[in-house]
Amino acid sequence: MTDAPPRIAVIDYGIGNLRSAEKALLHLGADAALVGDPEAIEAADAAVLPGVGAFGACMDALDASGLADVARSFAASGRPFLGICVGMQLLYEASDETPGRTGLGILEGTVGLIEGAVKRPQMQWNRLSVSSQNHPLIAGADGAWMYFVHSYAAPSGDEVIATCDYGGAVTAAVARGNVWAVQFHPEKSGDAGLALLENFVAYVGSGS
Repeated sequence: MTDAPPRIAVIDYGIGNLRSAEKALLHLGADAALVGDPEAIEAADAAVLPGVGAFGACMDALDASGLADVARSFAASGRPFLGICVGMQLLYEASDETPGRTGLGILEGTVGLIEGAVKRPQMQWNRLSVSSQNHPLIAGADGAWMYFVHSYAAPSGDEVIATCDYGGAVTAAVARGNVWAVQFHPEKSGDAGLALLENFVAYVGSGS
């Protein structure tokens, strides 16, 4: 008799293409589903918060769905929580993209415009520079090519575990306790992105 696959709730707050993250997780053997019901999210082994578009619009949708507090509660529960793209930015207190609009406040700081004389958005493949070699999310990912689409980036801080070079070091992945997040789209980053999501699924399945 085999163990049941980990239950991963992809938080469904009605924006963008959330199904691509769900499909990638299902492909990797997780019991993943788009979930908009607070009780079903709370019953999951892990949660994923994707996001595309503007910070303010995503936070408005998350609040309107009633799932902002659910996301905060899940992140505080100690269970694995993964933010993707704008879902990573929503973890912070605010963003210069939408002045006056507060984020989830799970991580400290303000998301800011990518600096330097570069095209914005960064819409390209870029290589990861891993600064925390022993973190389970990005094991084996140093130098991996991932697909980015963003004009704003999370601030530098102790939680940064990987960067990419785009007119300077740009935050690409962060981790604080059970809360992990990536700025790129692993579900659109080929084998390297799937390997990273597989790290997440394996971690959830291990019950660590």
